[in-house]
Amino acid sequence: MNQLDALKQVTTVVADTGDFNQIAAFSPRDATTNPSLILKAVQKPEYAHLLQDAVAQYGAQGLEETMNRLLVRFGCEILKHIPGRVSTEVDARLSFDTEATVTRARRIIDLYQGEGVHVDRVLIKMASTWEGIQAAARLERDGIHTNLTLLFSFAQAVACGQAKVQLISPFVGRIYDWYKKSASANWDEAAHAGANDPGVKSVRTIYNFYKKHGIATEVMGASFRNVGQITALAGCDLLTISPDLLAQLAASDAALPKALDAEAARAMDIPFVQYDEAGFRFALNEDAMATEKLAEGIRAFVADTIKLEGMMS
Repeated sequence: MNQLDALKQVTTVVADTGDFNQIAAFSPRDATTNPSLILKAVQKPEYAHLLQDAVAQYGAQGLEETMNRLLVRFGCEILKHIPGRVSTEVDARLSFDTEATVTRARRIIDLYQGEGVHVDRVLIKMASTWEGIQAAARLERDGIHTNLTLLFSFAQAVACGQAKVQLISPFVGRIYDWYKKSASANWDEAAHAGANDPGVKSVRTIYNFYKKHGIATEVMGASFRNVGQITALAGCDLLTISPDLLAQLAASDAALPKALDAEAARAMDIPFVQYDEAGFRFALNEDAMATEKLAEGIRAFVADTIKLEGMMS
């Protein structure tokens, strides 16, 4: 059994790509997309027609509708290759606007339903800002499931659990990047590998807290830089992995022990925590890494969304 097959025994494997032609080779259950992945995909000759079709059919209705249609088209194509769910992201420029996020999410779901896709096969992604989390809480109450992304801190995870969101995507690799950059020449790669990786440790803390306190929100580790980060989280609810790293896992026959365990977490002494808005904002502000990476992530998704819009005009 290769490492990918072994991982599937203990964790739901998710493909992190907009390149739906690559998905079938790895047989993931779910798939995730974001503006950066869609931008990357439409620049490939085999996907350029999807952008051209969206502009031709819906360009007269404005950029917002054309973008929604493009995202849903990619999602529908991806769903042809997987049995589970696809994640589609709301415009990151709405990250601090609860009402606009809810409205955009409902429009995306309406478009999916118009294509015959059941609501349970779509997760609406939005940034784990306070406003995004409140939007997700409202959508969940209406039966629209959400994936809270750009999650870097325990405080964000706690608030998502309180909001009863379907799934969170803590970003392992970007946490790792921040600590490595901060340490500069003092960074010891070997000492911060595997279970000692700061991104891995963050996900493990969140996972154990959720399982200890019976929080149903799914934990999906994301944004991996290497296979070691993935194998150190074997046993997590889900892991969303790029095609390159999926291929590395499939090519390895190394042992893959389970690293996270819900039963073990339930036996741990982990105090319960909850936040109101002021407490959340203060806790996030106290976490320099999470504050910086959240802002940086939103800016990057906005920049790629604007690039996509530029290709539509």
